[in-house]
Amino acid sequence: MPSEPSSDVKLEIGHVLFIDIVGYSKLLITEQSDQMQTLRQIVRGTEQFKKAEAEGKLLRLPTGDGGA
Repeated sequence: MPSEPSSDVKLEIGHVLFIDIVGYSKLLITEQSDQMQTLRQIVRGTEQFKKAEAEGKLLRLPTGDGGA
């Protein structure tokens, strides 16, 4: 017989964003840095990022030429 769900369990919906820069490895080192800076600015400027960061719910995973 299945057990009753516990009332103290809290469920949340998580959002995941995966990003890749096409042709990144063919760029010069300075161009790679510029691309990564631009990408960071775009992501950090979103409402979702700001909210997650303010709530301490942001998890960053370095992925080389992208992000997750």
